[in-house]
This record gives sequence, C-alpha cells and structure tokens, in this order.
Amino acid sequence: QVQLVESGGGLVQAGGSLRLSCAASGSILSINSMGWYRQAPGKQRELVAVTQSDSSTNIAHSVKGRFTVSRDNAKHTMYLQMDVLKPEDTAVYYCGAYINWRNYWGQGTQVTVSS
Repeated sequence: QVQLVESGGGLVQAGGSLRLSCAASGSILSINSMGWYRQAPGKQRELVAVTQSDSSTNIAHSVKGRFTVSRDNAKHTMYLQMDVLKPEDTAVYYCGAYINWRNYWGQGTQVTVSS
C-alpha cells in the first residue's frame, strides 16, 4: 500500500515563508509526476506546482516567482518552498502523485496566512 504524507503547514504572517514536504512510502516501483494542489474554502481544488520524474517543473502563474517545487527521488519526497506568502494563499495544500501507475492523494495540510 502506498501512502503520501504532507507536513510543514501552519500559520504565518503575510510576507513570511513555509516549506511543505510530501513523503511517499510503501511498495513503490515507479513515481512519475508529483504535484501540489490547494483548495481554499468555497473554491475548487487548483494545481499549484508539478514535478516530473526528470525533475522538470511547472508552476502556476499565481505563485510563480514566490513558490518553488523540488523533489528528492532517492527519498521519494517532494517539497514546496513558499515565500512572500499572501493571505490569498490560505488553503489546504494537498500532495498528489502518480505512483505504480495509479493516482494517490495525501490527507492535506493547512496553510493559513494572516494579513
């Protein structure tokens, strides 16, 4: 069984930084894409950033220049460095990954940015 566990969320003031981690565990044969998504209250879940197995990345326009996604393939872990946080970044952040040719989701971690 494969699991994704996010960590690193919390409460931060506007302009501050947080680093999220997503660790995959279990019987892992192959990890292709890994991505960060977020869902604010009353809104649909949206893609924030995605990284492929070759470590190439794509960042949503709304966070480009402030957020950086990276990945440690040896540790089966993905990171999201979030800088210059804004109140509109407040959401539950989810990790999603395509592992062993299936989609998996983490339980989410809350990020709250106060003004």
